[in-house]
Amino acid sequence: MINFKEEIVKILDEKIESLSAEEIRNAIETPPNYEMGDYAFPVFSLAKVYRKNPAIIASEIAESIDSNLFEKVESASAYINFFINKDVLSENILEEGKERGSDFGKVNVGQGRNVVVEYSSPNIAKPFHIGHIRTTIIGDSLKRIYDFLGYNTIAINHLGDYGTQFGMLIVAIKKWGDLKVIEENPIPELLKLYVQINAETEKDPALRDECRYWFNQLEKENEEAVELWKWIKEVSLKEFNKVYDMFGIKFDSYNGESFYSDKMPAEVEQLEKSGALVDSEGAKIVDLEKYGLPPSLIIKSDGSTIYITRDIAAAHYRHETYKPYKNIYVVGSQQILHFQQLKAILKEMEYDWSDEVVHVPFGMVSLEEGTLSTRKGRVVYLEDVLNKAVDKVEEILTEREIQKGEKIENKDELAKQVGIGAVKFQELFNQRIKDYAFSWDKTLAFDGETGPYVQYVHARICSLLEKGGFSLENEVDPTLLSEEAEVNLLRTLYNFSDVVVDAHEKYEPYFVTRYTTELAKQFNKYYNTTQIIVEDEKLKNTRLLLCYIVKNVIKEGLNLIGVEAPEKM
Repeated sequence: MINFKEEIVKILDEKIESLSAEEIRNAIETPPNYEMGDYAFPVFSLAKVYRKNPAIIASEIAESIDSNLFEKVESASAYINFFINKDVLSENILEEGKERGSDFGKVNVGQGRNVVVEYSSPNIAKPFHIGHIRTTIIGDSLKRIYDFLGYNTIAINHLGDYGTQFGMLIVAIKKWGDLKVIEENPIPELLKLYVQINAETEKDPALRDECRYWFNQLEKENEEAVELWKWIKEVSLKEFNKVYDMFGIKFDSYNGESFYSDKMPAEVEQLEKSGALVDSEGAKIVDLEKYGLPPSLIIKSDGSTIYITRDIAAAHYRHETYKPYKNIYVVGSQQILHFQQLKAILKEMEYDWSDEVVHVPFGMVSLEEGTLSTRKGRVVYLEDVLNKAVDKVEEILTEREIQKGEKIENKDELAKQVGIGAVKFQELFNQRIKDYAFSWDKTLAFDGETGPYVQYVHARICSLLEKGGFSLENEVDPTLLSEEAEVNLLRTLYNFSDVVVDAHEKYEPYFVTRYTTELAKQFNKYYNTTQIIVEDEKLKNTRLLLCYIVKNVIKEGLNLIGVEAPEKM
């Protein structure tokens, strides 16, 4: 497909000696509306070189440009405005859509480079709750986006399976637990025990010492402690996988904190070797003052390590194992300082790959009536959220069956696709950095800019293509697509690649969600104002080919945010 922006760069590069091609490329703008052109180039910076009024410079350059790629090139004040030739645009879009099908818009930005994406990462023995929805869905979408752009993406679920809380759980199970009862309903029962042990240790300092003792035993690989820990991990993962299966999410690695236990001593040794590790009241820290950061504790005064020690080991392991172009961590914004310190420490350790570490923060989710708290047992299970969404859709579909007097095929499957899709879509509809309060009503609203709306448009196009007898073999004429609604669809389709590239550069899946919603809305407007299945066979086939490409892009847009696209609704 023709890259119109690059063609403008070539044209202007020949005419403007004082600017490099890169400077020209960076200066090109997209006007706020198509009446002002598809692209605009400001010439303010040329005034000193040409010693002329910018408006005169723009006019002279515009008049000198003659290219069949553009319907017209005109000046407006200090801007040169380029209007794409609609026939050339139509021919390019239809040809690309016909040849590439579901691969329409794919560009090989990644060129097979490895990218690690760490996301989800729940703590074992704790609920997989609504607070985990953001990292899980944002991370999965970024993985899909990077895959689409030709990267080799490695998805890592860095499980929280290490730390003093496991000493607490071991004590709680030994004192009050019943393994059979726990196995029947693992996470809620383990949560009860966790809440109980937290409450009891606040009253009894001796009990806290007992918990520390059992975590120490776990570190020393005491047989009883290790056996209980492994069992806790096993039953937890079994529960987590129920949610991952509902989401359609798979990971390449479940290496959690415990995996890096034997790799930490080497990192501590490297810290000492680089001279970065210093003593501080019996503990060992790294002074990060020169980075404008507070010191980072690496080893406590009792000799135990902390989370950042394991993260250093994990970053080094991933670098050695995957040689990644980027090592992305999709972790909440309250951990911004942690990742700033991690990168600074890796630099202090003289690791020249520290810049491959990228933290993608996001705002936090809370309940409308208050914040989440695992210690107090106030949680909304993610599995319950998904089941409730599916149940609601099933109720709607059942009502529709009664109204129409006909049975809906694969109703159960459709309810899952639409219900779970609604939860994902709503999560990815806004910028990731914003905090929000989880609301059942907003999440399960089925009108307006929602997942079910976009899915319905996709299904409508599938039905239209079937009704019109669409075939890729049918003869078409790109010049017949001349109505404003058709041209707007062509322009939006042309922008698909840029949107996905932008989403990957800024780690913002919501760009894709908003784009897909806008494309669906534009198609609905087109569908309601233009007769698509007309008597003129060539016009009908051309319009159906446009619909086919829109359908494929909506489907891929939904796929990039992890939402399925039903063919019937």
